[in-house]
Parts: sequence; structure tokens; C-alpha cells
Amino acid sequence: MEHKLNLLELLDYINPSMLNYQEWLNVGMALKHEGYTASDWEDWSKRDGTRYKPGECFRKWTSFEGNGITGATITQFAKDYGWKPKQYSESRELDWNDEINDQDDYIVIDKNWIEGKEISEPSNWNPVKELTTYLETLFEAAENVGYVTSTWQTDEGKYLPTKGNWDRTAGELIQLLNQSNGDIGSVLGDYNPEAGAWIRFNPLDGKGVKNDNVSEFKYALVESDTMDLEKQNAIMRELELPIATLVFSGKKSIHAIVKVDAANYDEYRKRVDYLYDVCKKNGLNIDSQNRNPSRLSRMPGVERDGKKQFIIDTNIGKPNWEEWNEWIEGINDDLPDPESLTDYWDNMPELAPPLIKGLLRQGHKMLMAGPSKAGKSFALIELSIAIAEGDKWLSWDCTKGKVLYVNLELDRASALHRFKDVYTELGLQPNNINNIDIWNLRGKSVPMDKLAPKLIRRAMKNNYIAVIIDPIYKVLTGDENSADQMAHFTNQFDKIATELGSSVIYCHHHSKGTQGGKKSTDRASGSGVFARDPDALIDLIELDLTEELLKQQEGNAANALYVKAVQEANYDYFDENVGLDDQQSVSQMNNHAKLVLSKEALDKVEKEINQEVKSVRIRSAWRVEGTLREYPKFSPVNMWFQYPVHKVDNAGILKDIQPDSEQPAWKKNFPKKKSSNERKKEQNESLEVAYESCTIEGNVTLESLSEFMGVTPKTVRNRIRNHGGYWVTNGEVGRKPD
Repeated sequence: MEHKLNLLELLDYINPSMLNYQEWLNVGMALKHEGYTASDWEDWSKRDGTRYKPGECFRKWTSFEGNGITGATITQFAKDYGWKPKQYSESRELDWNDEINDQDDYIVIDKNWIEGKEISEPSNWNPVKELTTYLETLFEAAENVGYVTSTWQTDEGKYLPTKGNWDRTAGELIQLLNQSNGDIGSVLGDYNPEAGAWIRFNPLDGKGVKNDNVSEFKYALVESDTMDLEKQNAIMRELELPIATLVFSGKKSIHAIVKVDAANYDEYRKRVDYLYDVCKKNGLNIDSQNRNPSRLSRMPGVERDGKKQFIIDTNIGKPNWEEWNEWIEGINDDLPDPESLTDYWDNMPELAPPLIKGLLRQGHKMLMAGPSKAGKSFALIELSIAIAEGDKWLSWDCTKGKVLYVNLELDRASALHRFKDVYTELGLQPNNINNIDIWNLRGKSVPMDKLAPKLIRRAMKNNYIAVIIDPIYKVLTGDENSADQMAHFTNQFDKIATELGSSVIYCHHHSKGTQGGKKSTDRASGSGVFARDPDALIDLIELDLTEELLKQQEGNAANALYVKAVQEANYDYFDENVGLDDQQSVSQMNNHAKLVLSKEALDKVEKEINQEVKSVRIRSAWRVEGTLREYPKFSPVNMWFQYPVHKVDNAGILKDIQPDSEQPAWKKNFPKKKSSNERKKEQNESLEVAYESCTIEGNVTLESLSEFMGVTPKTVRNRIRNHGGYWVTNGEVGRKPD
């Protein structure tokens, strides 16, 4: 359905937690009236973490009928929260919040100059080979295939498909086709040669043929029935579409089954919209009604009104969506031309000056990653102060200059107090606090692609040499496990750095909970893009403190206080009677203190010692490691975090302490993604363990497996089907005989 305004984009401006219950309902009613889905309403509602209840949107959706509430309600809400319609005049200057729709974007070819590419029927017509090639190209053996051979006829005489079949696997169909002696009808059922037959290009769950029954969002259909066939063929190839199969429909169109490899339905919709937009801009007049993932396409290997439906080609264009997307994005750009190294060999341009010497240059990007208890926000406040004062941050000297600290997590009062507390604990005089600006956005933050232009506009005149964004999960746009979406997200940091000429330093959490049997400190949250994007990646890893080391630290703290007290009370006694060995013994120093100090003074010292011992117990130890793009690798920096500041371990106490994993920090926190085979093996093993555990209580059911594994019954059913070693009947699960 075409919309004058994309209401989903307007919802980005509306925070559901700011609406009352009736206003929230009105948004749902407006979405339904304008033809959107309950999933759209629910995805937006999830942003209200306090009131959101899974499934509530779908239950209320069915009751929204004839309420008279339209998309204008959403438009008005969006206006109330800062959205402005795109109504430009020639005399009006663009604002930073404005979006520019460049009609030349993504144009690769000129259809007026492209020559058509002829389509030829196969010389040796082999229906079984046509269909098996199609199945082998698009499906795994265990995936269910939807197909239709039966039709019904409208009053106008047009043949339309029925729902067809959906409960047979590709492997089963291929085996039966190869045994059919060329008779496709004996396997699929006879089809009407006037109408042809259809097949669904995405695998199904074996329960139906709706979008909800699509189990993997692998492919999208690109079809045009208003253009010359040869022209369609040529444009699709010139566009380098990542086509898995190209099928002639037997009439006036070509069906391109394009690889989109989306992680979920939401990403599928976004990728298909992008795909269709590129096709249209390049002169391919495609049928926009083919967007849904459960769509039928023409089945190769059958005849239609005297013409054959056949495969034109397989696996052409770019090998996958990612490479095609990157290629398209790079076609129309304002990038500079390549330069000859000869022109600059004897006159090299100056490198950007350092911001953090030996670590980060001005105008470059740095990511700090670590678990929540590492005190990352305090470390970034320490960095802000070090830049403002031109002081040292941990082990690195900083260039003095102005810094903008974008606070997305703390309330305003807490943020201001933290800066003052850290200044005090560091022992620094606030001589240059005018170099620090704090932008408090808790409860007011917007997605990063909308925040970036607002930030640039406010910062343009302030000559910041650093912008610190803490933390980024508050402004994430898209699925943080999606490489292409996170690449778009991190590109916003490049825009800020380029426009302002300042460094961008951002903070991200390690993922929560266990992953693959490892602790949360073993993996950083989200896509590997976070590991590759920054020029400097700083990672904080906690060190395991032994009881022996803690007791040693307690003793050192106690001895230092005893030594100071005895010296101040009677220096002559200290000089004559307290040797170096005594100064290393708590019991000996306690005896000396009893001889020299009054009871009141001794009580005071012991009270101070108790406080120091407590502080030793509550502080944590950390190792800073990282990878740098512009500088040589640095030696790990060990430090203590004792609220509210970090202090470098210059004494070397922590140098021999090992973290809880022998893996390098960068690899531990940003692991390589598992392959599909590895994930399948892991899922099979998980199912086997769950089944064995549930047999203890008697019969095993889908519900018991679902509860044990922490996934939905639908997911359990899919894993059972993929495993192949179990059966399911009326909700009961059993093991197949070997």
C-alpha cells in the first residue's frame, strides 16, 4: 500500500512512554486505519519498557474497527514532538534536521541506452531438471516448499492459484521427481497447461502459506510485466542484482528471485523496499505488490498456454546482498578521485595532531567497551577532564582543548555531581572547566541518524576537539547484530568527526548474560562492526584478585597508616626502633603504635585502618588492552577502580594477575560469528540435552522442552524438524528409532 507519509518514520519522533493509555490506543487505531500491521504497532510499543506487554497489541488490534481515527493523529503527535513537514521553497535554506531526497541516488544505468538481452528457450526441454535445479538452488533439503498446481477461474476467465501445498521438503520433492520418469504431475499433482503452476521462493514452517509461516527470509521477488522481456533481462543483469534464479514466466515477465538474506521480517521489509527503490530508479518498472515473503512465483518446468516456464539463469550478479548493497551505495558518491603516490612522495601531508598521545589522533574515532561494573562512564569523565586541563588520562598525555560530553544515561544533577567528584578525587584544580560542555539528553535522546545533525548544528561554533557519547545503546538505530545496519549507525560518527574536525569517542557495553558457556565479559554486544569501525578500540577486562593479594593490600594499607602515625607522634623513637622489617609487619607496627600513641590516637588510627581495609575490599582491578589503527600496539595498562576514579597500578601489583580467559581481549569481546553449520550443531545438541533432561519427569512434550530451552514451542518444533531424530504428535515428543 502506498502512503503519502511513511507513518513508521513519524513514529521515530513519538516516545510511547510519553503518551497516556488512550493516546497509545489511538496510535494503534490510526495504524490499522492506514493499512499498517499489528507488528508495526508492537515494534513501536516496545520502546516503552515499563508498560509494554508482549502480545497485547495483537489482542487489541482485532477490536479496532470503524473508530474514525486516521493517520492524521500520528502526524499531529509527531509535530508535537518536533517533526516538521518537508515543505521547501526555493528561497528557504535547509535546516540541519531536513532530509535531502536526491533523485539521482543509486542510479547505475540509463535504460534508454541499454541494449536488450535475448532470452532463449532451452534446446533440450527437461521439466524435471528445470524444477530440481530450482529447488536445489533455493532450498536446503530439510526446508518445506510451498507450491500450487490447482487453480480456479474468475468470471473474467482469469486463472488464479489456490493455496496449494506446503508440508513437503525440498529433499523429498527432489527424490520423487528423480524417480518420476519425467512426470512432474505424479509428484506435484497435475496442473492446468493453460494456467501453468506456481512455487513459493522462501521456505515455510509446514503449517501454512502466510507471511507468519515463512521460516527463513532468504529471497525477494523482482518482476516487471510492463516492459520488453529483453530489456528486463538486460537491466537486471546490469544492476548486478544478487539473483539466485531467473525464471521466464511463460508470458510477458521475468521472475528474478533475489538474495536478501534478512535476519527477520522487519529487516526483510527494509531490504525489499531498498531493492525496489533501486530497481525503479534504474528504469525497471517492477510490480510493487510482490513484496511479501510468502509470495508465489512462476514454477519452472511446466507449460503455460503453449509456452514453457523455464530457468533463464542461476546465481548471477553479486554473490550476496551485502556485496550488492555496498556496490550500489558506492556507485553515486561525491568521493575524490584516486591520487598518485608520486605526487606526494616528497611532500607528504601532515598527519592529524594527537588528541591522546600514542592512542588517538584528532578527528578520529575511539570506542571504549567493557562490562557495566568497569566504571566506563567515570573513565570517560576522567578523559573529558584530562582533555580540558591538558593532563594525563590513565597512562596517556592529552592535548588541551574543548570537549563536549553527551550524557544519555544520567539525570542532569547526577552528571554534574560526577564531574565535580571526579575532579576532587583526581586532585585537580578546576582551572579550565570552561573547556567542558555537557549535553544532558536522558529521556530526550533520538536515534543516532537524527541526533547527528542536531549535534553538529549545536557544536559547529564551539571548536570542540573531542565529542564523547556515553553510552551508544541509547541511540542505536536498527538491529545491533546486523552488520549493514550497524555500519549505517557508525557512519553517523564519521559525519560528526568530518563536519566538526573533532574526535568522536563512544562507549558501548559488553553483552549481558552468558553466551556459549562464557561469562558476559567474554563478548561485546552486537555486530563485529563495532570492533572494526573505530581507529582505537579500548577494552576493559576485569582481573581476578586472589585472597592472598587482597590480604597483602590490606596489610600494606595498615602499615602505611601505622608508620605515618608513629613518625608524627615520636620521630626519634621511630628512627631508633622501627626497622624496615618492622614496617612490613602489621603486628610489629601495632606494637610500636601502642608504645607511642595515646589511646585516643591509637583508636583514630585503627578506625582509619578499618576504612582502608574496606576500600581495598570494594575496589576492582582492570586491564586496559586495545587495537590501534594509527599507532603501535601499547602494553596493557593495569589499574584499580575505586569509586569514582581509576588509578593506574604504577607499583606493578597487578602485572601477573590474569583475566578470566586466556583469549586476547579484543577477540574475547568481539568474537567471530558462528557459521550456519555451527549454529545448527549447537541447536541440535541443545535439543538433545533438553530431551534427556525432560524424560526424568515422564513423557516429553513441546511445552516442557520450550520451558527448559527458554524458547517458544514454535521454535522447538522447527528445531525438531531440522534435527530429524525426533517425532511430534499432538504436542508429545519422542525419539525416532535408530
